[in-house]
Amino acid sequence: MTWQPQSLPGDHPAVLSGGIGVLLVNLGTPDAADTGSVRRYLGEFLSDRRVVEIPAIAWQPILRGIILNTRPKKSAEAYRKVWREDGSPLAAITRAQAEKLQARLGDTVRVDWAMRYGTPAIGDRLQALMDAGCERILLAPLYPQYCAATTATVVDKAADKLREMRWQPSLRTLPPYHDDPAYIEALASDIGAQLDALAFSPEVLLLSFHGMPERTLHLGDPYHCHCRKTARLLGDKLAGRGLEIRTSFQSRFGRAKWLEPATDATIAELAAGGTRRLAIAAPGFSADCLETLEELAIQGREQFEAAGGEDFAALSCLNDGDAGMAMLETIVRRELAGWI
Repeated sequence: MTWQPQSLPGDHPAVLSGGIGVLLVNLGTPDAADTGSVRRYLGEFLSDRRVVEIPAIAWQPILRGIILNTRPKKSAEAYRKVWREDGSPLAAITRAQAEKLQARLGDTVRVDWAMRYGTPAIGDRLQALMDAGCERILLAPLYPQYCAATTATVVDKAADKLREMRWQPSLRTLPPYHDDPAYIEALASDIGAQLDALAFSPEVLLLSFHGMPERTLHLGDPYHCHCRKTARLLGDKLAGRGLEIRTSFQSRFGRAKWLEPATDATIAELAAGGTRRLAIAAPGFSADCLETLEELAIQGREQFEAAGGEDFAALSCLNDGDAGMAMLETIVRRELAGWI
């Protein structure tokens, strides 16, 4: 007996297929700079077992009973200092990165963006790409250095969506690019241009990466090593400028020991030791956010000046500037090889 294809019924919906998508993903942000929005965001973020590796039975009462009743108000005040007319800086910049990457890649690829925590959600945007006919999707976490609490949790969330889909897309994940020549060159070019534009000549350039509990290093997370390698390679590129280059880790949270040296302690130490002109850059962040615009640019300046420093500059991240977008196009095209 020979199988014969059956004709589709007349009311069968049109199906889009054969397309290729790219989903840029960054960490996340509250929807507004108010206490309620920040509480919802922190509740999702700090409930992720990859972010806080404490058994839920012990952690959730602390989170729900203490942290979410005290921290959101303070965090909302910090967000209000950096909030833009078009919303959260991180969301606005990530949207701009997606739009500019779309223009660079052309109509053969559909580019979208999402946040790991908050909106737009990864699952919703994966479904939107699939509905638009993208059967092959490059999931692109915008974290140069791999960390289980960042890159891995993006993949986890995408997998949660795939688990519920009848028709799944084929998925690739953008690898960490901490030592990619295109990334190092983009950083060196962008930071160099910003240093040249300053009204003073820094004595020290401090490279501040987001911190992680030290135990994650001992458990096998490569994040610390990736940060150190980025700093070393970038330092090599900037060696001719006669700057002292230091590396530190910011955003400590809780009582556990975190990666050191700490950024705030390093800023105070430099000023107390006689450094009067300081520039600080955050090469681990692909876009400016609360941690760079408020913690470094505002708090960092206050700490430096209070300890005796004079001239201070917090440099911008790569954001959607030409150097950063050229780098992003390069690494995304590489990972799309064979698809386009």
